[in-house]
Amino acid sequence: MSRLDPARDHVIGLYRIVIGFLFACHGLKTLFGLFGAKAPTAVGTWPGWWAAVIQLVCGALVCFGLAARPAAVLGSGSMAFAYFTVHQPAGLFPIQNGGEAAALFCWSLLLIAFVGPGRFALGNLPVRHRDAEPARGRVPA
Repeated sequence: MSRLDPARDHVIGLYRIVIGFLFACHGLKTLFGLFGAKAPTAVGTWPGWWAAVIQLVCGALVCFGLAARPAAVLGSGSMAFAYFTVHQPAGLFPIQNGGEAAALFCWSLLLIAFVGPGRFALGNLPVRHRDAEPARGRVPA
């Protein structure tokens, strides 16, 4: 066992938060023209608008740790699609075709899908079921 093992889940949780936040920011930029974008993408435009919706929703879910694994799989797949349909035809390597972000998000989200959300995930909070609460007005036996 390594000395760093106790911090593993904390680092994974922080990694998930940062990757999810950055992924959601790409969606916000495209959908709403934020963060220096020239203009928002027209609603329903294929594939840009739909990709931005996936980026925003999956990025937020990953960031908050709610259904992080399925959201990370969907986000990773969308980035693989973006890389091979938009970037790869312009050149073999990501540094040549401008696909560095797509490649990094694809692999980063795939890693989250496999290792899980780590610490600080809202999906890790204990869930209180109504069945666990005693009924009002009844005295427990």
